[in-house]
Amino acid sequence: MAKLCEGRVAIVTGAGRGIGREHALMLAEHGAKVVVNDIGGAPDGTGADLTPAQQVVADIDAMGGQAVANGDDVSDWEGAQRMVNQAVETFGDLHVVVNNAGILRDRMLVNMTEEEWDAVIKVHLKGTFAPARWAAAYWREQTKAGHEVDARIINTTSVSGIYGNAGQTNYGAAKIGIAGFTVISALELARYGITCNAISPGALTRMTEPLRTEPITDEQREGRSPRWIAPICTWLASPESKNVTGRVFQVGGDQIAIAESFHKGPRAANPDDPTEMGPVVAGLMAEANLNSDMSGEYAEGPGRPGPTI
Repeated sequence: MAKLCEGRVAIVTGAGRGIGREHALMLAEHGAKVVVNDIGGAPDGTGADLTPAQQVVADIDAMGGQAVANGDDVSDWEGAQRMVNQAVETFGDLHVVVNNAGILRDRMLVNMTEEEWDAVIKVHLKGTFAPARWAAAYWREQTKAGHEVDARIINTTSVSGIYGNAGQTNYGAAKIGIAGFTVISALELARYGITCNAISPGALTRMTEPLRTEPITDEQREGRSPRWIAPICTWLASPESKNVTGRVFQVGGDQIAIAESFHKGPRAANPDDPTEMGPVVAGLMAEANLNSDMSGEYAEGPGRPGPTI
C-alpha cells in the first residue's frame, strides 16, 4: 500500500478517542509521525487524563510508527505553542495540524449560562485558532528562510454550525466560526505554501451517541464509525492535496460531499422607505432557496427548491 504521508509530521488535537484517534492512527499508518494531543477530559471538558493519548501512542508504536503524547490545552496560548514546539523538537519539522479537539455543553439559548457559552467557544474556536496560529508562524519563518513549505491545516466544523441545530447555539456558533476561519486562513496562508480545509464529520462517538433517542444497531454503528472520517483527513494531510484549499468536506459513512458556502441569492432594488420593504422582502423570499436541514438538503416548504447535495 502506498503511504500518502511518508516523512510528514502531524499534530492531531483531541486524538485520544473517537474521530481524532482514527485520524492519528491512519496518519501513522500512512507514514506520518504524530503528536497525539488530548487533555483527556470528559465530553463536557471537565477533568484531565493523559492515558487516552498515551494509549494511542502505544497503538502507533505497535504498528511500527512513531508518535508522542501531548496533554496541553489547545485553547491555552502557551500550550498551543508548546505543542508545535514539541513536534519540531521531537521529529525535526511540522507539516500538518489537525484541529479536532472539542467539547459539548448543550442547552437551549434561554437556559444557557455564560460559563457554558464561554467554555465551548474557547475550546472549539480559540482551540482552532491557537495551534493554527503558532504552526502558521513556524511555516512562515521556514518560507522566509528559503525552505520549501508544503503544509496543511485541517479544521473540524459541524453540521450544527454550517446548517444549524436547536439546542447548540454555543457549539454551532463555534463551528460556523471555524468554517469562516478556514476560508479566510486559506486566503491568507496560500502565499506560504499552506492549505487550510475543514471537515464536517458525521460519526457515532462518546460525544454524539448520547444525543441519539433510539437504540443503535450494529449496522448503524458500523455505518457511522469514526474510521470513515479518517481517509479524507489523511488525504488532505498529504502532498496530493496541495491544490485544494478553503473547502469544507462533509463526511459520514460511505458518503463524502463538499458543503458549499453562502452565495448571494435573489436581489432587488433597496427602498429607502421602510413601509415599502415588506413586498420587496416577500418577493425575495419567494425566489430564494430555503435553508438546508441538518442533512444538508433543502428543507420542505414554500420557496424555490434548490439542488440536492
